[in-house]
Amino acid sequence: MKAKGSNKSAGNKKSAARKTGATRGAEASVTKGNGRPKRTKQTAESMATKQRDISVSEFFAKNRHLLGFDNPRKALLTTVKEAVDNSLDACEEAGIVPEIWVHIEGSGNSRYKVGVQDNGPGIVKKQIPLIFGKLLYGSKFHRLRMSRGQQGIGISAAGMYGKLSTGKAIKVISKVSKRKPAHYYEIEIDTKRNKPEIHNGKGDGVDIPPGEAGQAYMLKHGIEWVSHYAGDDAGSTGKEVVSGTRVTIELEGKHQRGRGSVDEYLEQTAIANPHVTIHYVDPDGNENEYDRSTEELPVEPKEIKPHPYGVELGRLVAMLKDTGSGTLSQFMQTSFSRVSPGVAKKICTTAKLSSRASVKRIGRDEADALYQAIQQTKIPNPSTNCISPIGEQLLLKGLHHVVPGEFYVAATRPPGVYRGNPFQIEVALAYGGGGAAQKVSLEVLQELLAETDTRTLRQFLVNTFDGMGAEAADKIIKEAAFGSRQSPGKLKTPEIAHLHEAMRNVNVSDNQSMQVLRYANRVPLQFQPAGCAITQAIQKTNWRPYGLSQSRGSMPGGPLTIMVHMASVWVPFTSESKEAVASYPEIEKELRLGIQAVGRKLGMYLRRRKKVKQEGERRTVFLRYLGEVATAVSELNGADREELYEKLLKVAKRKTAEADIKLDKSGKIVDEDADEDYGENVLIVESDDGPMPTQPPLL
Repeated sequence: MKAKGSNKSAGNKKSAARKTGATRGAEASVTKGNGRPKRTKQTAESMATKQRDISVSEFFAKNRHLLGFDNPRKALLTTVKEAVDNSLDACEEAGIVPEIWVHIEGSGNSRYKVGVQDNGPGIVKKQIPLIFGKLLYGSKFHRLRMSRGQQGIGISAAGMYGKLSTGKAIKVISKVSKRKPAHYYEIEIDTKRNKPEIHNGKGDGVDIPPGEAGQAYMLKHGIEWVSHYAGDDAGSTGKEVVSGTRVTIELEGKHQRGRGSVDEYLEQTAIANPHVTIHYVDPDGNENEYDRSTEELPVEPKEIKPHPYGVELGRLVAMLKDTGSGTLSQFMQTSFSRVSPGVAKKICTTAKLSSRASVKRIGRDEADALYQAIQQTKIPNPSTNCISPIGEQLLLKGLHHVVPGEFYVAATRPPGVYRGNPFQIEVALAYGGGGAAQKVSLEVLQELLAETDTRTLRQFLVNTFDGMGAEAADKIIKEAAFGSRQSPGKLKTPEIAHLHEAMRNVNVSDNQSMQVLRYANRVPLQFQPAGCAITQAIQKTNWRPYGLSQSRGSMPGGPLTIMVHMASVWVPFTSESKEAVASYPEIEKELRLGIQAVGRKLGMYLRRRKKVKQEGERRTVFLRYLGEVATAVSELNGADREELYEKLLKVAKRKTAEADIKLDKSGKIVDEDADEDYGENVLIVESDDGPMPTQPPLL
């Protein structure tokens, strides 16, 4: 029995040894000689089981940086921007002079509640969930006319970011009439299906009755709504808001003043949209208003059909399949703009196709021949009534309303075309005035220092104030007697006051760099300036002939603000976040010509101002010695001193006549006999000392 047991025990040991060997073999099969795991082989069948659809919402939820939500500060700005742009578009399409309320309120833990309301036409009930709860849904993508929004992504993406960062749904209330109920929704995007999910009203939203009953309902349930315009007199309720939309989004963000801030965006929006009034309440409770400078709405752009030059071969094939036209000639005339019967016949002849050929019989080779014929045929440029430029006078008015200066000039280029898309370039320029660092108050400076995340005072000055260069920042730091590595967060109250005094006393205009305001379809572009065609065109322009200092490949120096606006039916942005304009040769050419147009008039003004200053200095020298010369000559030859002095004064006045030049507000010389002026679209603002250096009179 023991022998049997002993044999069994030995067999178990051998079995264990075999198992151990098998285990080692299995480990060896998944491990390479260098100790790394062996790659598992996949078959076509196993890989096929992992393939599935990707929702557009799911894609952008993982790649939200593409839409401008890559950091908390930028996310807050993008949310406000998308809501304000939608409000402006809605008001203008309805023919309503826009009034917009922007309210940002801190809700703790780096979270903010953003509310944007307009006095527009409102939104019908069934469209609200789709507009705010679905990506790539809108009315602007398929039509060719100028508008701020293009892709149908912005506001719904802002709501999606709010849900991802705070878990709270977007809140929307909209009124279409004074007598009809308002519609209130709490919505979020189902990113798996790219569809809206409605949280209130059992999935159908809530209808709020009009009148006082509705006001009481909103007050009871905490629904925010501005019911009246601000009155002209204190205590006046003003005009009732009978229609409009308010969207409220709570999100993770960061409020910070300076470059790339909500404050800067609203200020620049007021420049390009002088017909809008904006009421803004920031997270600190400060109320700011940007009043409109005109009651006139922009000219309404008309929708046009695509131009043949802007259609690629694949798109042409798709249009041939979808058309309801019978013949090829009818297809060309009804599907494209600027194609007359004669042009259609010429295209068909060049393609060696019959103009009466059936569209259904056009194959791939025939479509290719048709496409090549379009490129070879001279077709008139598309109509430009699809775009609505700001206009030179409103550019001057808007820039002067916000940017201080002494000389303003604007130029609007004739419409151009890129890839069949009409576009127009406008440029405005403001010269003079104090820099941003010299206009800031002590209280605002304290807030900026408390909010900054820069490590050194030099970085703070350069990154916070527009036009502030490194050399100017060094001058301020030296004047304030701070070290080069001084931390802005460690400054005490007396030191901040000393810094503020240095900023106001140091003249940084000579070292100030140009401030650039970029716009596309009246919308400010605040990020990615280096990759934008507008910035590149300004840097490539030689500003030295216009009286400015400039290093090679950099911005010119001086107290200068330039505003460049591109209006188009389809702005070629470099990314979905719409932050920079792509460089097409046609766009680069128009940018260069527009910049040169305002540069020439600036050069005239600076040269004339310099001439006046030089002649004034000469006159000062004359006045200093004329009396002594008259006295000496009188003693030598006995001539009448007073008569001699009067004659010498006349000679001095004739020789320094440039010092007496007077200009009106449009830049024209007041003297009717003068043969030189600045032309149209120029504004010169007189300061206390006049638009040019005051010279001593000849008395």
